[in-house]
Amino acid sequence: MARTYNDAVNALNTLQSNFAIVDAIRKSGRALNEQAIPEMIEWCRRVGYKPSDFNVLKPIHIAGTKGKGSTAAFISSILTRFIHCEQPGSLPLSKVGLFTSPHLTSVRERIQINGEPLSEELFAKYFFEVWDRLENAAKDAGEDPASTKAKPVYFRYLTLMAFHTYISEKVDVAVIECGIGGAYDSTNIIESPAITAITSLGIDHVGMLGDTIGQIAWHKSGIMKKGAQCFTPSSQPEEAKEVMERVAREKGCLLEYVQVMPLIENADYKLGLQGEFQKINASLAVEVACGWLHDQGYRILDDDFVVRVRHGLRYVRWPGRCDTRREKGIKWYVDGAHTLESIRLAGEWFASELVAELSSSDGSSEPLHPQPRFLIFNQQTRDANAFAKELFNTLSKALNDSSPFTHVIFCTNTTFKETGFKPDLIFVNSNASDVASLTVQRRLAETWAKIDPSAKVEVVRTIEEAVEMVRNVARLHEHGKVENAEGAISVGENTKVSCPPETSSSSVEATQLASPEETHVSTAVETRISSPQETMASTTEPIGTSDAETVVTAFVTGSLHLVGGFLEVLESTRASHGADSDGAPTSAPGTVRHG
Repeated sequence: MARTYNDAVNALNTLQSNFAIVDAIRKSGRALNEQAIPEMIEWCRRVGYKPSDFNVLKPIHIAGTKGKGSTAAFISSILTRFIHCEQPGSLPLSKVGLFTSPHLTSVRERIQINGEPLSEELFAKYFFEVWDRLENAAKDAGEDPASTKAKPVYFRYLTLMAFHTYISEKVDVAVIECGIGGAYDSTNIIESPAITAITSLGIDHVGMLGDTIGQIAWHKSGIMKKGAQCFTPSSQPEEAKEVMERVAREKGCLLEYVQVMPLIENADYKLGLQGEFQKINASLAVEVACGWLHDQGYRILDDDFVVRVRHGLRYVRWPGRCDTRREKGIKWYVDGAHTLESIRLAGEWFASELVAELSSSDGSSEPLHPQPRFLIFNQQTRDANAFAKELFNTLSKALNDSSPFTHVIFCTNTTFKETGFKPDLIFVNSNASDVASLTVQRRLAETWAKIDPSAKVEVVRTIEEAVEMVRNVARLHEHGKVENAEGAISVGENTKVSCPPETSSSSVEATQLASPEETHVSTAVETRISSPQETMASTTEPIGTSDAETVVTAFVTGSLHLVGGFLEVLESTRASHGADSDGAPTSAPGTVRHG
């Protein structure tokens, strides 16, 4: 077998469970069970490890419903500020590991060292070391090494690989984020964490974790271990607190409640991650990081120590979460949301940004035409309609506007129109038939048209087409063609909903291979063909650089797979469209994301 990075990702993708299997597990409630940890321990044995081997990583284990990724990123950012920090009697730090999920544009993002994803070379090296060990173990057990039973599923494999990488690279501390739940999560093979944390809890993954906050709290509390402190926000629901306190007593774990720190509460204090809700995540991260550093002999009241912590909070990077990007004429607001609470918080953040933007302008003159405001949304595997309604209600209230968007675009997580795709971004755990027929998107369009009849609503197949629509309107506004800009994605005089045609194919490839002629044909809920290709043809001037006046705002939210695909589109066309971003590397087009 070849040993390139792409070969590694292609092999990894064979370990994904398809939609039928995942759906059956969800419905049966068998996804998380008492055999999960024993099974994971056996996989570790086959790779050459015992769970106790990972104690050397002095792991920080994090569970939660909301903000666990951001909290993990804050902790990692703080700890990396102490690399080569010399304090007498303290543990020298040279490498800080971070294992998190999901990834946005590259699977390497999941396994980081010192705030950077593994290089392609290192990813391939450690991936195939684990792969070969598993195949050899299967042979020794008289099993077929090519069988699907010879290797764990996708997330378990990456968990094994992360631990193997951190041991091999002699990482000093590993910040480990749970995948789903805690008690039966594959990361919970950690026997002796240095510290644990449980971020804000909410209802999610009910088929796996239960449909009450108490049941969910029990699963999350599974990461508590004897003798290890566990930090959690004081704002947790009372039912969750009761469960966590009971589990802490049973396990001999000290449970500590955390409030937002006064310094962080200060409106003048700037965190590296935007959003009011990040204040509790940052405060939790400070408690965890400082607790870990104190245990390693660091003087936490030292002036230099405080400066390093503040820098860690200020310069953390976590793309796609309360993220803003600029192009000439466009300001993009980007935030993923996977629960109803998360979509509400995302909406509140977007509204606060708009209000701040308006208050900072002199207001001396009103534009002749209102500034277009776009929504690009998808949520493929959850109750998308409930998410859309929650977002609408949140923004209507926050902005005191019954029509918070002039244009609304619903798309799948398929990224590019053309054939071919980046292997990192293939996910097969959603219903391919629903994706091909745009079932979710059509329902969303009908729902939004009812709650906001004045908005122009579109359904398109790909994220690229959605981005083209926004860019096209920005171009037309920039050149003073406002009427054309409005007409560019209006959908007729009597109805505001426009959709591409259904397709009978259930394959991912068929979704991508639909020709431009097939992607915009009238259906029962539309009255015109809506094609960004047509309007782009007459306005081919590039958007230009990022320092021009904003004429269009756009909010991209919902699935993190949508957010990752959007960032992929933005980065791959950055040079030609004048995007101002964080400088992430450009990737090849043709991405497909489901989920």
